[in-house]
Amino acid sequence: MRGKAVKSESTKPMDWNQLLSTRRFSSSTNQHDIRSAFQRDYDRIIFSSPFRRLQNKTQVFPLPGSVFVHNRLTHSLEVASVGRSIARIIARKLIADTPELAQSALNEIDTVVAAACLAHDLGNPPFGHSGEKAISSFFTEGEGRRLKDQVPEQQWTDLVEFEGNANAFRTLTHQFEGRRKGGFSLTYATLAALVKYPYPSFGKGKRKKYGVFHSELENFRLLMQECGIPVIARDEAGNEVYARHPLVYMVEAADDISYLIMDMEDAHKLGILSTEETEALMLSLHSNDAQFHEYKNRIYKEVTDINERIAFLRATSINKLVEAVSKVFVDNVEIIMEGNFKGSLVDQLDEKLIDTLNYCRKVSIEKIYNHPAVIKIELTGFHVLGTLMQEFSQAVLSPEKNYHRKLKSLLPEQFKAQHDDTYSKLQSVIDFISGMTDLYAMQLYKELRGIDTY
Repeated sequence: MRGKAVKSESTKPMDWNQLLSTRRFSSSTNQHDIRSAFQRDYDRIIFSSPFRRLQNKTQVFPLPGSVFVHNRLTHSLEVASVGRSIARIIARKLIADTPELAQSALNEIDTVVAAACLAHDLGNPPFGHSGEKAISSFFTEGEGRRLKDQVPEQQWTDLVEFEGNANAFRTLTHQFEGRRKGGFSLTYATLAALVKYPYPSFGKGKRKKYGVFHSELENFRLLMQECGIPVIARDEAGNEVYARHPLVYMVEAADDISYLIMDMEDAHKLGILSTEETEALMLSLHSNDAQFHEYKNRIYKEVTDINERIAFLRATSINKLVEAVSKVFVDNVEIIMEGNFKGSLVDQLDEKLIDTLNYCRKVSIEKIYNHPAVIKIELTGFHVLGTLMQEFSQAVLSPEKNYHRKLKSLLPEQFKAQHDDTYSKLQSVIDFISGMTDLYAMQLYKELRGIDTY
């Protein structure tokens, strides 16, 4: 299926050799390392502290009790697995169609995509997506709104519309106090594959999300130029809106597929969706596929365990969607390489499959994302993060007060503001709070409020 196109300022197709740049913001590297540049990216992410902390960050449901459901870490690992499969299928097909591409790094895009998938949620704060809203709300509805006159407009939009995607780019590239230059020092290819929304917050207009804070704009532009990614438009403020790196579509599709299917499986484990409902939703992805239903019936004769049956349906559903989005990419590769592809790969699936996915999303919104357990964790996030934002913002902005001076001492050295302006000081607080786990945020909140400290 051919995707919709948008007009680009550049008609020259992007080049895979440039897109897969192994350059880093920091030049430090081990010349004798047996791993490729992209394998080192993957390993740096998976061994990092921010990645490990994802195990105690909410995905959708409250962190596991007696029933294990996904957290940000398990979600990221699964997205990386799905993304790797999508990239392998696409690379194999593109090289078969254009053999000279075999001499490029295209056969390594599975590692690049997997690394970007691992990192895609690193900027998300505690308590799921409600954490993003809680930070933004401090500046739109809370005490932080009084600071507007102290922050330039182009920077203020970063605060009132805090975005986890932009925060992931900052986490990976910013030189925090006492840390090495270049952040994680990843390759430009891996970083660019992560930028889902290649434009800043200010001037984004009606676009709901953005991918880079004002503080990282210079590094972002350098990244786009190094990878040869064209400007496709100008936003309302005159900022460049770049095309997406082609690998972004694979990362995005892997995330879309994973959360939709896995949230249904988690909802089944928690009894939010019945077995009949869950089976019906997953089987709807295979409607009119007689061969699959014959296969399913053979499996069901052997497998009688309900959870194992759901796991089977989950795996086959993911496989079907992986094949489908991979075909969309290959069918639209010319438009994608020109920077003219509009929307996501999932948006361009065949009409019946899109209708089925939309129905699954509708059920998920009604029965999963609005379930009382999910709402309660969101409300907790608003209260806890709102309080921490209030306390630590006052501490960095008014350190002359005794209480604030003591509170500021709790900020780790790496989150020390590197400039004396209000924006930089507030960013240091957001860096600290957004990197917390749910459990640490809750613990710190209780300690500051004198709750359950003994």
